Amino acid sequence: MPELPEVEALAGDLSRRLAGRAVVRVDIVAFSCLKTYDPPVTALAGGMVDSVRRHGKFLDLDVSGTHLVLHLAKAGWVRWRDEVPAMPPRPSSKSTLAARVVLSPGPEGGDEAALDLTEAGTRKSLALYVVRDPAEVEGIARLGPDPLVGDFGPDTLRAILDRAGRAQIKGVLRQQSNIAGIGNAYSDEILHVARMSPFKPANSLDDEELEVLFAAIRSSLGDAVERSTGLEASKLKGEKKTNLRVHGRAGQPCPVCGDTVRSVSFADSSLEYCATCQTGGKPLADRRMSRLLK
Repeated sequence: MPELPEVEALAGDLSRRLAGRAVVRVDIVAFSCLKTYDPPVTALAGGMVDSVRRHGKFLDLDVSGTHLVLHLAKAGWVRWRDEVPAMPPRPSSKSTLAARVVLSPGPEGGDEAALDLTEAGTRKSLALYVVRDPAEVEGIARLGPDPLVGDFGPDTLRAILDRAGRAQIKGVLRQQSNIAGIGNAYSDEILHVARMSPFKPANSLDDEELEVLFAAIRSSLGDAVERSTGLEASKLKGEKKTNLRVHGRAGQPCPVCGDTVRSVSFADSSLEYCATCQTGGKPLADRRMSRLLK
């Protein structure tokens, strides 16, 4: 799933590509992806793309005051087309295309272009919203503070952790109403940098641990944003995967200590960690895997 660094980079890439362009039309291919009806999607036609912003994991295209808000979910992505196919897209069980935003030629002329919104797999969660204000999108309205904004400090983090009580810190970091933009991958990375167990109770951190966790949040996300800035959308997935320390690397050596990266499985996801770096050498219980092995 694209998280804060990738969505920030996508916003930057699209800002450059869409500058001076107008929306010609939006072709909805997978009708389940469109989550709003007022304004209609046709309200975007003819509007200039004034800006592209990020809200947590949401992309927000301001089209002459009407907003096209995108959430790419777990398997969604955006693909740029320098040429628009002659025939409008049609629904197909074999296609990953969910919607196509057709764009006018740029300020220097040329041809129309398009932004394809795709989603792989059978679990269709990609979402498009057409709204007058991004805050009308429930997921944006309930977002917690952005961890890379200047007023997000250790005191903000302490308040979030104290409110969470004994909840496991991994889940607290992922909850978008607590902190905007951190998902499964970067919560693993942050906790590895902080040398902290993902199962540690949120309200159990002392002052030193809090400072370490805060620094890990800022460095993990900030470094990823810096690496991603300026990259085209087509290169962002590879950049992320190449630079992850533990997430998605179960069975491989930890880049810090060389111990084997371990995994704990859940119903539809998993977490990865290093026992030597994060849990004093003790493997975490993986109840789902234990049941499978019985």
